[in-house]
Amino acid sequence: MTESAVIDVLLVEDELFIALDLQETIEDAGFRVVGPCATVVEAEAAIQRHAARFAAAVLDVRLADGTVFPVADRLQAAGIPLLFHSGHADDADLRRRYPSATVCPKPSAPDALANALRGCAGRKQAA
Repeated sequence: MTESAVIDVLLVEDELFIALDLQETIEDAGFRVVGPCATVVEAEAAIQRHAARFAAAVLDVRLADGTVFPVADRLQAAGIPLLFHSGHADDADLRRRYPSATVCPKPSAPDALANALRGCAGRKQAA
C-alpha cells in the first residue's frame, strides 16, 4: 500500500455517543476508522498496530486516562495530520503546540468536520 492510498483515520474520543457520531461522519466522508480509542494507552496501541499509517487523526484532548498530547506528539512526529475536536481545549495552546493542526470545536456540524478532515487528509497526500 502506498502512502497516497492510506484511507485510515485514527479516532481518539472517550465519550461513547460522540465517538459513534464521529465514526459515522468519518466513514460518510470516505475514510475507514481505526478506533475509537478512549484512552492514551488504546491510541498508542493502535498507532503501533498500524505503524502510524493514517490519512489523519481526529483527537479529543481530555481522555479517560489523561490528555491526548503524548499521542499527538507521536503522530505529529510521524507526519500524520492532526484534527483536534474538543470542547475542553485551549485553542491558542493547541495552535502553539501543533501549528499545522486543524482545530474544530466540539460540537461541530458533521459537514464542517468532514470537510476539515478531507483537508487534513489532502495535506498528507500532498506531502
